Amino acid sequence: MKKWTLLSLSAAVASALVLPGCASGPAQNSQKAQQVQEQSRPESEHRLKQKMLMQDINATDKLTRRDARMHLQDLSARYVQNPKAASRYAADLTQTHPHLLAVLPYGDFNGAAEVRSPSFKPSADKNKELTSYIRFAKSSLLRGKSYASPAFPQSSPKYFVTAVPSTGDSKQRRGVIGVFSSGILEKVENHQRKNLRLIPYPREGKYSVESVHPDTLRDITVKTGSDNENASHFYENEVVVTFKTTPTKNDLQRIEQEIDGCKPSKVLRNTYIFHADNKSMKELDAYFRKNWDPKYVEPHYLYLTNETTGLDERTEIPNDVLFSEYQWNLPITSTNQGWKLSKGTNDVIVAVVDTGVDLDHPDLAGRTLPGYNVINPDEKPMDDVGHGTHVAGIIAANVNNREGIAGMTWNTKILPVKALDSSGSGTTYSVAQGIIWATDHGAKVINLSLGNYAEAQFLHDAIQYAFDHDVVVIAATGNDNTERPGYPAAYQEVLSVSATDSSQKRASFSNFGDYIDVMAPGESIASTYPGNQYAALSGTSMASPHVAALAALIRSENPQLKNTEVMDIIRHTTEDLGTPGRDKYYGFGQINVLSALQAAGSGNANENANGNVQNPGPVQLWPQQMEEELYRLLKRLNSRS
Repeated sequence: MKKWTLLSLSAAVASALVLPGCASGPAQNSQKAQQVQEQSRPESEHRLKQKMLMQDINATDKLTRRDARMHLQDLSARYVQNPKAASRYAADLTQTHPHLLAVLPYGDFNGAAEVRSPSFKPSADKNKELTSYIRFAKSSLLRGKSYASPAFPQSSPKYFVTAVPSTGDSKQRRGVIGVFSSGILEKVENHQRKNLRLIPYPREGKYSVESVHPDTLRDITVKTGSDNENASHFYENEVVVTFKTTPTKNDLQRIEQEIDGCKPSKVLRNTYIFHADNKSMKELDAYFRKNWDPKYVEPHYLYLTNETTGLDERTEIPNDVLFSEYQWNLPITSTNQGWKLSKGTNDVIVAVVDTGVDLDHPDLAGRTLPGYNVINPDEKPMDDVGHGTHVAGIIAANVNNREGIAGMTWNTKILPVKALDSSGSGTTYSVAQGIIWATDHGAKVINLSLGNYAEAQFLHDAIQYAFDHDVVVIAATGNDNTERPGYPAAYQEVLSVSATDSSQKRASFSNFGDYIDVMAPGESIASTYPGNQYAALSGTSMASPHVAALAALIRSENPQLKNTEVMDIIRHTTEDLGTPGRDKYYGFGQINVLSALQAAGSGNANENANGNVQNPGPVQLWPQQMEEELYRLLKRLNSRS
């Protein structure tokens, strides 16, 4: 029986329909293929994937430290109000958050006691280094300043120290020091070494996986923002600039030098975000208006599109502490604007057929259903890998709870189905069984971030079963930068998803081909991780749940739509990328949540002459639907000849 593994831990390729006349021309395809071939040397590919690995580790480190600072700020306020109660709370926190190893209140907190996790027993050498960093932290608190140590020991980082002063307490100079584990970085490194195939995983025998190099060696730009701890309505050191014409590379280099800022992050077409630590929003606004005659300049609270919606154009900004700095993936897909139309309903269930889900994660509280463990039916579908928890958070992490990240949906329920074991793999049978079980237990959308390059009829039968029961089945395309189709994504009944980066370019690892349906963000995506933590991971496994969440939002907005209509809406409301029209590197383009929900809302059910409810689907998509049906017919005829 074949093995099926995590898409972010292995690869899968997705299915899509090729519409006549939509693909790139022969000359363009030949040129692109030559570029891919030139960049496919093993040493170049390895170097590029090492870059991606380090990007995910660095992003996870930032997420971890930001989350740690948030917890210490909360503890600091508690110690000011009631030191004894704060100590009890800190003790509970070390139990529920095992990466919090020690809490050391510093200053005049009457009745406050140091709290240490029972598992925190550093060696003499590590304790000596720890003592030094705690001394530095105390010195910073005496000056009313925060503190953050490097990870230590340098040879094998295990810990870091963070300190925050008590707010509104400048005279007493007191605060809280925390000692945290940095073990999640090692977990992410091991995870992504498998994900990006920096090590052979899994060993597939005769089902070997070919890998080629990406289209370009361009560096990845990860979107960052200024500290938003005071819940300001815009980034103090950023502006959003829409140019009348696309700036050249030299233009961008000049801007970067003149504002002494970081590289810009492209949002949509001619719209960029510029960040400069030493310039305020007003100074940046004045600079661009004076020197570049832009179409408009806005504070960074609004991501602009090129269409008029008739809605309140203010983008909804959730208060989740990691959102503004790290979740570039939501604004770039117009998710925040789409929330004006639908935030999802709790009767739309998304099944995550994966490694299970951390059912105790606070950012998933109230969002998960009991689910099913295919591997051990008598046990809960708890995640022992991390992959399924990360996928679930992208779809449904709680929003506006001042905790961690924001999911794409506010009310959607996750149905965790553990079909992959602790190694991140499962048999054809276990995956197929998980799909059938999810279908029979109310799933309206199924996310499959897993795959194999060998076709399996039994799995296809399960996919067909879900499809025939009106389930939208979505799968990732794989991380091998190959054109070779894989499964289950290559099945006609599945909506396939490849990955883009924050510059809306195809991610370097992402699979491609004429079968690709749509793109979604898949580089250094911040999401939930076991142990009440957060991690940034890259992979088409991270892109797929974006589309699963969109499908759930569409089904919430218009419950009358059939699964085929939901899929058509997602395909035909994308932002076109790459060669105009559908092409093998970007499919139909990157998903646009606002546009998709607008299309879904225009397809409300009507009554026929007999009073029966009918729903022909969104009127504006009728030509594309007919084209799709024509292509399906031609494909069947060709297969018979």
